[in-house]
This record gives sequence, C-alpha cells and structure tokens, in this order.
Amino acid sequence: MGLNIQDILNRLHINDINDAFSTGSNWHSDENAPVKEIVSPTDGKKIASVRFATADNYNQAVETAQKAFPAWRAIPAPKRGEIVREIGNALRANKENLGALVSFEMGKSLQEGYGEVQEMIDIADFAVGLSRQLYGLSMHSERPQHRMYEQYHPLGVVGIISAFNFPVAVWSWNAMLAWVCGDVCIWKPSEKTPLTAIACQHIAQEVFKKHNIAEGVSCLVIGDREIGELMANDTRLPLISATGSTRMGKAVGAAVGARLGRSLLELGGNNAIIISENADLEMSIVGAVFGAVGTAGQRCTSTRRLIIHESVYDAFRDKLVKAYAQIRIGDPLDENNHMGPLIDADAVGAYLDAIEKCKAEGGKFIVEGGKLEGAQYASGCYVKPCIAEVENSYKIVQHETFAPILYLIKYKTLDEAIALQNDVPQGLSSAIMTQNLREAEQFLSSAGSDCGIANVNIGTSGAEIGGAFGGEKETGGGRESGSDAWKVYMRRQTNTINYSKTLPLAQGIKFDL
Repeated sequence: MGLNIQDILNRLHINDINDAFSTGSNWHSDENAPVKEIVSPTDGKKIASVRFATADNYNQAVETAQKAFPAWRAIPAPKRGEIVREIGNALRANKENLGALVSFEMGKSLQEGYGEVQEMIDIADFAVGLSRQLYGLSMHSERPQHRMYEQYHPLGVVGIISAFNFPVAVWSWNAMLAWVCGDVCIWKPSEKTPLTAIACQHIAQEVFKKHNIAEGVSCLVIGDREIGELMANDTRLPLISATGSTRMGKAVGAAVGARLGRSLLELGGNNAIIISENADLEMSIVGAVFGAVGTAGQRCTSTRRLIIHESVYDAFRDKLVKAYAQIRIGDPLDENNHMGPLIDADAVGAYLDAIEKCKAEGGKFIVEGGKLEGAQYASGCYVKPCIAEVENSYKIVQHETFAPILYLIKYKTLDEAIALQNDVPQGLSSAIMTQNLREAEQFLSSAGSDCGIANVNIGTSGAEIGGAFGGEKETGGGRESGSDAWKVYMRRQTNTINYSKTLPLAQGIKFDL
C-alpha cells in the first residue's frame, strides 16, 4: 500500500476514540454510549473507533442548530456563498487525504475516492454561483396598482441521512445548497462510514470558526437506525433528505409524511443500458463494464441490466466476457486495480444469495461469480464480478442487488427494449447506445425511458452536478444537486403589494361598507 493510512488519519483529525457528535468546533459524547469499531473492507483491520450518539445527544444537536438558524439566515446569501467557497477550497487542499480515506473506509477505487471529493468541490462551486441566483418570479395582478411576486425563504434545520456508498458526496449535494439557501444542517452519515464524515466536519468547521459563525450551522451526529428514526419523526426538522434503500426510504417517507414534513428521497436503482443494433460496440463496452463493476456495483446508478439487440447479442456478449477477464480486483488504494471489495460481510452474503436465486430461476452464468479467497483478500469482502443471461421477469432481476452482478437480456424491437427497460419497480438511471438519431430521440421522448436520468451513448453512472439528480417510482422522486434542486431547501411565498388608495378585491368581488 503506497499511502500511509495512519498519517492520513492524523492529518484529517481522526482519533481513537472519536466522539459521538459535533455541533461545530466542539465535539461531545456520552461516556456510557456504545463504541463501534470501524473496520476497513480493504484489509479487514480496524481503522478507528467511534462512540455512537444517544437520543439526548441528538436533541442537544437539534437545539444548537435551532439557535444558530436565525443568525445564519440573516447573513446575505452571497456572503453565505463566500463561506461555502472557502469550504470548497479547503476540500481542494485536502483532496488527496480525504479521497484516500473514502477509498480505504468504503472500499471504492482510489480514483473513485478522489472523484467523490471532486464532486464536493464541484457542488461547492455550483453553490457559490447559486447564492446570487435564488430567484423568485413576478407576475401581473388583475387589480390596478398592485404588484405580485414570489420569493423563497430558508426552511430551518435540514436533516441529512446519507449512505455508505457515497459517504461524503451526497452530504455535500445537500449541505452546500442548504447553506447558501440559509438553512442549517444535521447530518447522520452511514454507521458503516462515519470517519470520512468526521473529517468533513473538521474541514467545514475550520472555515466556520474563521468567520465566527455560531455553533450549529453544521451538526454531525454519529448513530445507527435509532438516530435516523428520531430525525424522521422530529417536527423540528422540516425537511429530511435520505439516501439509501427503497425499504428505508418508505419508512422515512411514511414517518415524515405523517407529520406533514417534506422528504427528499434518493433510493434504489435497477439501471439498464440498451445496446442497439446501431451501437458503437467498442464504446458501449466501456460504459457497460464501468457501470457494472465501478464501486463494485455499489452505486445506486450501477448498471444492473444490459438489454441487447438480437443481431449484435453474440458479438457483444463475447466482447463483454473478454473485457471481464481483464478486470483487476484488489486493494482499492492500488491504482492498478479496477475494483475493490464490497462494504462488509452482509453485502457479500446478499451477493452470493442473489447468484443462487438467479440460478434457481434459470439464469445461465457466462462469467461465474463467487467470493475471492487468499491472503490479499483477507477481509473476506472481495468477490468476482459476474454475468448471467436471464429473463427480465425473474424476481431477482426485478430486485436491486448492491453488487457486481450484470444481467443480459435479448430484444428484437426498440419498443420491446424500452418496455423491458421500464418494467422494473425502480426508475433512477438509464441509457441507450446507438448512432441512430431516431432511436435516441424515441428513448428520450415521453414514450421512452421512465427514469429520472436518461442518457445517450454514455453509461448509467457518473452524473454531473449541473443536472438535477434523482429518479421516479421506487427511487423516491427526489432531486438533488444541480438545476433548480435548491428550491426543495426553501419555502415559497407569494406576495401582493397594494400601492393604490383603495382596496379592490380579487375576482371583482364587491364588499361595500
């Protein structure tokens, strides 16, 4: 391993034991609270220990955030943007260290770890520009000498629940936008990857402290499912942004909906690439392989299905098998490797179970899967990426398995391919590989892909921050990151100003006294 993890931990202020929660530059914990060892899936060894927060700790964080909100929202949005710009610059300065920690704690390749930090930098840059563009609308009133317009105000305390597969990027998509909008944030990271969250909190707090910003604008609470449930049911948090499984999202959505709060849900994906008879097969191989094995298949946008035209099916299948033979699996901090481990033993178990279920339904594996053994795979979290020929109707194909299992499905007509692509419960990302303009436009039309993301001649993963990110159906319907996603972090208000000497009523109603 070329990087010294202990040096990286020291530079990022990761200690043993790390405290349970932070409301700013101060860190707190309850000495009676449980301590969890954080183990890297890379080598199976302990990185550090974290003390989990209690319900009392959580309430302390919320109360601190509530106190910080009035002062933070009073700062002009462009000034808030300047602070976010400095946070982005601090992330730039720490990109190598933080990217390596992301890779080591989560197991994604080093280049993907660096890429995740770059996403945080990019969304900070986006948020800086956004801080001067929180536009409302003006409209003509039907009443003389009246002016009507809409404006946006911050919501208050925004709760962010993030997942292990992007341990810091998704937090930044929410926090950077929420901050420039005038909100304050409470972040519950995945209990599987809390160390990268602690590092980000330290980085952000150095900037807030420099500007004498009150404690509570950025709060971090390390905890398990109990903390997430407290957040979902807490009326003090008007918005909960939650990323994770569909099962988790349904529970969060129900709890938040019951109190008439807002939820922004980014949930499962079962993403397909259609390989047309008019596709550039060499280019398509790159998109398919990276989409399927990048992050060891643990992206919500990972490619799960390839829907291939019958005329190019055999040729593409053979190219795919050849490409899979070249995939290098091992230590994600070694830049020569393409794929690292799954996150933990439970993920390996789910992967193996999915393979058996696929075989039981009739799936034919043309690249066999399995758990990798040997000294270099001592953590027990390394698996083989595999490929199976299946029918789209198989129950296991309809299910999202967070692992590098790729399903091949044959089609005859584009209408059939689009129907197959749409015929799953999830609706996050989709793509078509074609050099035919009519096929591309049909895929992007209202009769085409039903996903929140639809691409032509690129894969299903690797979204840019400029566009709104999210999906339909069991993916949750939320939108994060770019475009006008900022509006979810604010409340909209319609204003009417009467500058006449009378008070005319709308719709011509007369009310004479």
